[in-house]
Amino acid sequence: METPQKRPHLSIVIPAYNEGPQIQTTIKSVISAFAEKSLDWELIIVNDGSTDQTLSQAQQSASKDTRVRIVSYPINTGRGKALREGLKHARGNIIVTADADLSYDCPQIYALYNHLGANPHTDIVLGSAYMPGGQTVNVPWQRLLVSRTGNMIISKMLPKKFYTITCVFRAYRRHVIQSLDLISDGKDIHLEILSKCLALGFHIDEIPACLNFRKKGVSKFQFRATAFSHMIFSISEKPSLFFGIIGLIFIMLGVGAGIYLIFLWQMGQLTPNRPLIILMAILILSGIQMLSFGFIGTQIVFLKNELVRLRKNQNEIKSDLENRPE
Repeated sequence: METPQKRPHLSIVIPAYNEGPQIQTTIKSVISAFAEKSLDWELIIVNDGSTDQTLSQAQQSASKDTRVRIVSYPINTGRGKALREGLKHARGNIIVTADADLSYDCPQIYALYNHLGANPHTDIVLGSAYMPGGQTVNVPWQRLLVSRTGNMIISKMLPKKFYTITCVFRAYRRHVIQSLDLISDGKDIHLEILSKCLALGFHIDEIPACLNFRKKGVSKFQFRATAFSHMIFSISEKPSLFFGIIGLIFIMLGVGAGIYLIFLWQMGQLTPNRPLIILMAILILSGIQMLSFGFIGTQIVFLKNELVRLRKNQNEIKSDLENRPE
């Protein structure tokens, strides 16, 4: 009978796209930082279809340390696909995801790991540069403004307040990852994970972290694509808020037009074919329709969360059957 492979205590998953100039430095930093730690760990570098020397540089480092593993595929697909592949290959009891430039450095990776170890009822911990006690270093103010604003808006759409929602820097217990069926290929995977974890009732903590802006390489941040995906997520999480606000605005404009028409009628200046009458009707009917969209969307969100929970139960039953001794 084959002896099952011992799981490492910690898996560090780092997606990488065109990080050739610094990937070896990143790997060396992780190896050096955890050399004196009394725990078994592994580092998984996911090469997301890089077109530079990322793969060869990472393989060169991996050949010198068996704890470094490389996952690679030829076509760049996005942050979400890279994280999904890395999480699928991670064997650790605790899994930390981080950026390839180590903008959140190795001591902070260990801090996430320690937080889960010290809090047995916590399933996920988020590292946050935006919460009280967190900080940012050398981040351009334009990007910082966009990121802070986006996180603040998205936070309003979730049932629990978080300061940093879009960041990759997180730690998960293994059973959390096994409970999720992730589909996102882009950066909205961070939102998908958080949304599904909240639907499943996992306990999520947030601790202060320090974000250091990258010193090497080129940032992969794309404002337009990221903003669009985050906007879609916000609407999908709280459709009643989005459509409700639009619907109420339409109705208020329609009522305002109606009040003005009554004023004209009292003054004897109202004519039956006045376009404002048609506009009033369109505004009120459109507002009612928007409110209906919000109600329907809320029911869809409820059903989606129920499906997520049912899928989790299905995965647990399947896992129990597979692990049952014959």
